[in-house]
Amino acid sequence: MKKEIHPEGYRPVIFEDLASGAKFLIGSTVATKETAKWDDGKEYPKVTVEISSKSHPFYTGESRSLDAGGQVEKFKKRAAAKKK
Repeated sequence: MKKEIHPEGYRPVIFEDLASGAKFLIGSTVATKETAKWDDGKEYPKVTVEISSKSHPFYTGESRSLDAGGQVEKFKKRAAAKKK
């Protein structure tokens, strides 16, 4: 790897996907306060993300609904009532 081409603070960081539980060790400059151990036994800064390539429908090919509380239906009812 070439020297002095990465920005200051560039280091390995663990990204944990909350939706799938998948973890990635990737170089980043993102600021974080948490740390976690990786498979190699070393401790790295950790960032949690809501969705990644392991859980996003575009990459997985799975269709899923995130509307657990019926928010879309409530919105449609309000919009229909407002049109009248």
